[in-house]
Amino acid sequence: MTTTSSVASSSAGTLDVPSLVSQLMSVERQPINNLNTKVASYQTKISSFGTLSGLVSTFQTAVQSLNTSMQGFSATPSDASVFSASATSTAVAGTYSLAVTKLAQAQNLAAAGQASDISAIAGATASTVTFTIGATNTNVQIAAGATLQDIRTAINAANLGVTATIVNDGSGTPYRLAVSSNASGLSNGISSITIQAGGDAAINNLLAYNPTLNPPATPTITQTVAAQDAAFTLNGIAITSASNTVTNAIQGVTLTLKSITTTPATLTVARDTSSVSKAVSGFVDAYNALATQLRSRSAYGSTTTAAPALAGDGTVRLMLDQLRGIFMTPASGGTLTSLAQVGISTQSDGTLKLDSTALNSAMTNNFSDVTNLFSSTTGYATRLDAWSTSVVQAGGLISLRTDSLNTSIQGYNDQISRLEERMTILQKQYTTTYSNLNMLLSSMNSTSAYLAKQLG
Repeated sequence: MTTTSSVASSSAGTLDVPSLVSQLMSVERQPINNLNTKVASYQTKISSFGTLSGLVSTFQTAVQSLNTSMQGFSATPSDASVFSASATSTAVAGTYSLAVTKLAQAQNLAAAGQASDISAIAGATASTVTFTIGATNTNVQIAAGATLQDIRTAINAANLGVTATIVNDGSGTPYRLAVSSNASGLSNGISSITIQAGGDAAINNLLAYNPTLNPPATPTITQTVAAQDAAFTLNGIAITSASNTVTNAIQGVTLTLKSITTTPATLTVARDTSSVSKAVSGFVDAYNALATQLRSRSAYGSTTTAAPALAGDGTVRLMLDQLRGIFMTPASGGTLTSLAQVGISTQSDGTLKLDSTALNSAMTNNFSDVTNLFSSTTGYATRLDAWSTSVVQAGGLISLRTDSLNTSIQGYNDQISRLEERMTILQKQYTTTYSNLNMLLSSMNSTSAYLAKQLG
């Protein structure tokens, strides 16, 4: 009699052992499949917490920038072509009159022209050349037979505080060694260049420089630009500086002098409200991005939408509750106690909205109270910064939750490993059992066929 079966041979009546074992193992592996599904869902949760951690860190950066901006000052010149300025948190608001009579400049020396920069200038004698810069003497060794290029390289390698270059002026003897101070000001100028006794005469003729002795002899190296300090008056007080960048004339203010004045320019140092406005806007944007993700990732699903990975997660709910508590608790120590008083209102969806006009008005009327509202010990930025740290730091909310999820994943993987070992043994057992049954069926089929033939 012929039968139809997914696990039996229709012609011989024997079992299709591989197919039968495969179907049995498919049933046996259901617990493993369920565990793998749980592992995948927990890994998705960890990934979601990773995203939230990044958003909290971004939010914290915005909060810290807001705190920093509250301490900032702007330094505005009346004429940007005369000078530029920047201010730090140690500056003091005020107005200053600035008149520049000299700009600092670095000294430049140029040697007499040479027909070639690769032909030997020095003779058979090596030379020790002493550069005196300010009050510091430094020796430079010039080898016998040195070329102009060799001399340039030796000077630069000595790190004297000067730079040597070769300039081609296009004349019949075009190659001129130029030596420039790396820093401006009288104290950084080259006082003299002296060739020590026994040095090569050609090197002496090329490099010797002493402004107190040149002339009488016609020098071969001459000063093309004199070292000079900057000179200016600030509110009528005369000040000099070796550099055009002046850091110590006004507390917390750096001046960069650019040109000499015919009439005094004005510097205004004031609270940097534009930076504060930008920082507050960045704070609002960063909070909205974080709050939106916290709510969407923890929301429950519906009949038409699947639940997100962190639906109803206790850690996310706690984060939202903590944020809500911070925003509902007023700041203290000033006339401004809530964000709404500086134009930051809460929308129906939980996000924030900034009214820039209201913020600017609050800063104009009472900047110190705006600073207190954000940056005091009870200020919103201070508390939100501390909250962000408690969330993202090692041992914080997200770290503890992800550690717990990883522990669960490890437990599931251990179960899966044990079940996989059992599956290997069980598959061998099924294969052996049904292969033996196949042999029995085959034997019975042979006996049946023999008896049918004899009886026939």
